[in-house]
Amino acid sequence: MKYPAVIVYCDDKAKVQSVRPMHREYLGKLRSEGRIAMSGPFTDDSGALIVYEAASLDEARALLEDDPFNKAGVFQSYQLKEWNQVI
Repeated sequence: MKYPAVIVYCDDKAKVQSVRPMHREYLGKLRSEGRIAMSGPFTDDSGALIVYEAASLDEARALLEDDPFNKAGVFQSYQLKEWNQVI
C-alpha cells in the first residue's frame, strides 16, 4: 500500500542543507529496498513529498520517523495518509 507524506521543513535552511546528504542516503536505501515509490522537495524548498510503500500506516510512520531529517528536527510537521492509487 502507498502512504504519501506531505512534509513541511523547519525554517533553518542551514540545518536542511547540512542534513540533506544523510537524508538522501536514507531515501536511496529505502528506494533500493522497494520501500518508497517516489520522493522530492517542493521547488520552494519549504518541504517535500515522500510516498512510502508499506504494509501499514504504522510501518510508514516508522520509516518517516527514522529519517535523518526527522531526527534532526528538519521535519516541522507532516501529514501521512493511506492512498489508493487508481491511475
